[in-house]
Amino acid sequence: MEKKINILGIAGSLRKQSYNRGLLQAAKELAPPSCNLEIFDLDNIPLYNQDDEAQFPQSVTLLKTKIRAADAILIVTPEYNYSIPGVLKNALDWASRPYGDGAWDNKPVAIMGASMGEQGTSRAQYHLRQVFVTLNMHALNKPEVMVNFAQNKFDAKGQLTDPKTRQKIAELLTAFVAFAK
Repeated sequence: MEKKINILGIAGSLRKQSYNRGLLQAAKELAPPSCNLEIFDLDNIPLYNQDDEAQFPQSVTLLKTKIRAADAILIVTPEYNYSIPGVLKNALDWASRPYGDGAWDNKPVAIMGASMGEQGTSRAQYHLRQVFVTLNMHALNKPEVMVNFAQNKFDAKGQLTDPKTRQKIAELLTAFVAFAK
């Protein structure tokens, strides 16, 4: 029996009813049997301060432990002001520190995101790819999942109802598992 790929899923939004948290939950539901998808919330990660590196906050230590234990990372991000949300950039920074002890090193990573606009997080995703270069993360290039007009694709409970989007997520996860292997 082939080993399951362990994927750590992170949403770049703190809002409980965010479309991106809903997208991540849909990914967990749609994950192929060849993987386990665990969701990590960034709610308790403090703002990065290099002074705190001497005594890492417990939540950051847990984040780094989860990253290291995962075979691959799935980042689901909104787009704020044409770029990466601060909470996500903060987590990327914390888990890359201290210099020489980055948890992201050599990890396969896939990205998807949802927004209420027409571009569906394309700019945030491309900025993330730039950050991945310095973190030595290996991004899955295709398929891309950039969910536009998200307000029309989720129900009042935050469940993803759009069949085409659900299919694209399933395709991304299948490709990602193969990529991670």
